[in-house]
Amino acid sequence: MGIAVLTMKASIIEVLVVLLVTGIYSTNILTKKVKRPKFTVPRINCDVKAGKIINPEFMVKCPAGCQDPKYHVYGTGVYASYSSVCGAAVHSGVLDNSGGKILIRKVAGQSGYKGTYSNGVQSLSLPRWRESFIVSESKPQKGVTYPSTLTYSSSKNPAARADETTKDYEKSSIPATTTWPITLTQGPAIPVAEVTHRVLPKPFPFAATVTSSPRPHPMGLRSQEMGEMDVWKPGPALLDSGFVPKEELSTQSSEPVSQGDPNCKVDLSFLIDGSSSIGKRRFQIQKQFLADVVQALDIGPAGPLMGIVQYGDNPATQFNLKTHMNSQDLKTAIEKITQRGGLSNVGRAISFVTKNFFSKANGNRGGAPNVAVVMVDGWPTDKVEETARVARESGINIFFITIEGAAEKEKQYVLEPNFANKAVCRTNGFYSFNVQSWLSLHKTVQPLVKRVCDTDRLTCSKTCLNSADIGFVIDGSSSVGTGNFRTVLQFVANISKEFEISDTDTRIGAVQYTYEQRLEFGFDKHSTKTDVLSAIKRVGYWSGGTSTGAAIQYALEQLFKKSKPNKRKLMILITDGKSYDDVRIPAIAAHQKGVITYAIGVAWAAQDELEVIATHPARDHSFFVEEFDNLYKSVPRIIQNICTEFNSQPRN
Repeated sequence: MGIAVLTMKASIIEVLVVLLVTGIYSTNILTKKVKRPKFTVPRINCDVKAGKIINPEFMVKCPAGCQDPKYHVYGTGVYASYSSVCGAAVHSGVLDNSGGKILIRKVAGQSGYKGTYSNGVQSLSLPRWRESFIVSESKPQKGVTYPSTLTYSSSKNPAARADETTKDYEKSSIPATTTWPITLTQGPAIPVAEVTHRVLPKPFPFAATVTSSPRPHPMGLRSQEMGEMDVWKPGPALLDSGFVPKEELSTQSSEPVSQGDPNCKVDLSFLIDGSSSIGKRRFQIQKQFLADVVQALDIGPAGPLMGIVQYGDNPATQFNLKTHMNSQDLKTAIEKITQRGGLSNVGRAISFVTKNFFSKANGNRGGAPNVAVVMVDGWPTDKVEETARVARESGINIFFITIEGAAEKEKQYVLEPNFANKAVCRTNGFYSFNVQSWLSLHKTVQPLVKRVCDTDRLTCSKTCLNSADIGFVIDGSSSVGTGNFRTVLQFVANISKEFEISDTDTRIGAVQYTYEQRLEFGFDKHSTKTDVLSAIKRVGYWSGGTSTGAAIQYALEQLFKKSKPNKRKLMILITDGKSYDDVRIPAIAAHQKGVITYAIGVAWAAQDELEVIATHPARDHSFFVEEFDNLYKSVPRIIQNICTEFNSQPRN
């Protein structure tokens, strides 16, 4: 019995020991299971694009220096996935240029992305893209697990360059993306004549480093959203080394085509100094400046377009407004510009641009302001005042960038003192840049771009032909007669034809009067020249007495009261006789309201009344012809006087 009890106790002790050991072991296992590994934020380089990372939401650490314009960003707030992740973070203000941690969340593609300049980064505009992302501060959301290792969509490891250990990348299948089979072959370069497709441009030589994903030539591809691709063939620019790098070709399938920044729709001409005095080194700095401006502008058909004229002894167009329709093409073309040499004949260059550059054949769009930026090393070797005046009066906004201007002891050699103020569109400092050294020229890029794109302040865009509300006050009294009335209407049409007519340019209205008055059409009725001319043709002859004073008062109340505040107000009154009422008080009221009045008298019109009606000086604003058939002869002088008066306004 005692032995049995002892045996039982030993068994119980053995079971307890086993349970104790098992429990400790299980506790250790559970402890190991509960213990979580420390989360490591992956590091990436500045050139990594969001579209290359498959993860829908992730945290990353960006290095310093991602503010560089070579790291392209598309959009504002919401960014196209073709954008640099870190570049977008700097643009959005989440990071500064010193780098740091950020949180990225993928969202749906947008129908359009707006380019803006923010925090030292110029983002570009884009019509559409298949995927977007949003950047925010690195505050993890509760319950969300962020990957310590990112999954990439290509076989190339962009994070490895940041010394990060990552797993093998997985290739993703992106809808509507065509993968091209490529065979790398050794062989001689293909002659240019045999290449029928566009090629990738060579990298721009002035950049200190080249991004690992060079921006390819966008024009050889159709939009991916269309679900098809053009076949791409390599050209001589890629075959100089005997083969085509596969990774360069792979970027062709996803490069977005920017339509340009719609908030900066200007037609821009750069007049660059190619004179012998500038030297090769400074000419290269000038070209780098142009490339930086092009990058900041976001060139495209819906935004700014730019051409370049180089001057020396004589000016020559390097390329016009329609030659290159995106920033990358334009930068490549700038790279190839060679110096002409000769004197600094700036005046001759401005005259050349006025006569030749801003034409429809050269890509001038009409609705976009014309801007000419003149760069000059030191000072011009000819005079600029007269040619610049003609340019301004043609609607060209002239900017001057003077680099290393004349020192005090050199001013005796300057042909035309104060030449910049005599040339620019306004003398208030907005249109002038004085740069002390060529080495500091790069600081002018952003201020210049900001001013060029400020279309509200491009005052020289407004000319005598596109900035007025013109109201015709037409005598329809019995003495005129049906035939002569048609001649008067033709005179009205002849004047109207000379102006640029639209909702934002010159607008035309008409009043006919006898004893009574009738509004034929107001300023807001017709917005094209064709419609205005048709409306004039349809005006019916009324017949009756001649109350010119009442007609002027009626025109002020029914026509000019609806004129736009920023428009010049022109009243052109045509009459063939003496008024039955007083014209003096209504005429004074018109002058006080800022309405410039032209009085046109025919046959029996009273000369003294015409002079009262006309704005001072009367000799410039009143005209008389003896016969209706001679009305057409006064059209050129009327137009000339309108423009002379407009162009005599002060430029401050």
